[in-house]
Amino acid sequence: MANPIAFKPLPIDPHMELMRRVEAAPRDHAEALLVAWDLLQTAHDQGILDLLQGLVGGRDVISGKLAEMAKSEDGVNLIRNMIAGGRIIASIDPNMMQRLGKVMDYSTQAQALEKKPPSVFRLLARLFSADALRGLSFMTHLLTQLGRAMRNAS
Repeated sequence: MANPIAFKPLPIDPHMELMRRVEAAPRDHAEALLVAWDLLQTAHDQGILDLLQGLVGGRDVISGKLAEMAKSEDGVNLIRNMIAGGRIIASIDPNMMQRLGKVMDYSTQAQALEKKPPSVFRLLARLFSADALRGLSFMTHLLTQLGRAMRNAS
């Protein structure tokens, strides 16, 4: 019959593996480390590290003030308004906002190119254009809803 082979695994020291990885890090990640050092130096030069140190050091005072403010009537109103505002912003179609941004860029550029102010007749022509009337209609609907909300609140 065969004799069993005596096998005793070498003990694994997790600290030695970590030390090996730390020693290899400058060689393996030299470029990333240089960028990180530059970022750290810039944060120090701009005072961001001092700000973060102050925030971490004063976390008890800051959290106490925030909790105190959050339980006040103004704090509750602020949180409720932020939630309502978030709902309003979330309901806006992003494509429409993108189109509006492009139109605003064009409008700003066109306005900058005007050498003199437009005449009253030119303004009236713009006012009675289909697009201006569509925008005015939207604004009157918005004002109607605002007035209704104010009447219901009283």
